[in-house]
Amino acid sequence: MRPLRVASWAEGATLLLLMLVAVPLKRLADMPEAVSLMGPIHGAAFVAYVLMVLFYAWKGHLRAHAVPLLTIAAFVPFGAFFVGPLFRSKA
Repeated sequence: MRPLRVASWAEGATLLLLMLVAVPLKRLADMPEAVSLMGPIHGAAFVAYVLMVLFYAWKGHLRAHAVPLLTIAAFVPFGAFFVGPLFRSKA
C-alpha cells in the first residue's frame, strides 16, 4: 500500500506545483513553458495514481467503499492529501 500512498502524494504535489507555480508563471510572467512542463508531469502522476487504485482494488487490497472515494479524491483539489485512512488494507 505504500506505493499507492506515494502516488497519491505525488499527484497532489504536482497539482499544487501546477496551480501555484506554473499557472501564475504563465499568466503573470508570460512563461507558458512552465505549464508545458508541469502539465504532462501532473498528467502522468494522475494516471499512475488512478491505475494504482484500480490495481490494488483488482488485487483485493482495498475495501470496497474506498475505491470510489479514492478515485473521486483524484479529481478534487487537495483530495490526495486527505485520503490516508482509506489506504488501510482489508483485514
